[in-house]
Parts: sequence; structure tokens; C-alpha cells
Amino acid sequence: MTQINLHIEDKVKKEAEEACAEIGLSLSTAINIYLIKLGRERRIPFEVSADPFYSQENMDRLRKSVAQMESTGGTVHEVNFND
Repeated sequence: MTQINLHIEDKVKKEAEEACAEIGLSLSTAINIYLIKLGRERRIPFEVSADPFYSQENMDRLRKSVAQMESTGGTVHEVNFND
């Protein structure tokens, strides 16, 4: 056996532990399952993709909408969802 040290945000760890508990696993067991599949399959065993909100197509659409709103006298307000 070997030991791995990981740096994970507290909230991420807590949510992962809660999810594991709901399905009857420890976080350590879940991570071991992930690593076993990664080693066997030589791929990340789930889909990894970028947030489509930040796609070039969506950014272009948003810029066009903002320009249209500003040209007609509308106002754009920034919203911070992290607060």
C-alpha cells in the first residue's frame, strides 16, 4: 500500500464524502475505484468537458446581445454569483 496526499478544497471534500456516504462508500474507496479504472482503461472513466457557457459561440452571442442592448439604450449589469 502507498499513501497519496491531495490538496482539495474543504467544500469539495465534504460534498464528495457526503455523496460517497449516500452510496455506502468511503472517500478512500471511491478514489481507489477511480484509480483502478483509470489504470485499466487508460482514460478518465467519465466525460470531461468545458462549461458550454464559455464556448466561443456563446461568448460571441453574448457580445452581440450586449452590443444590441447598448445601441438601443439598454443597460448591462454584471452579476456575481459567487457572493
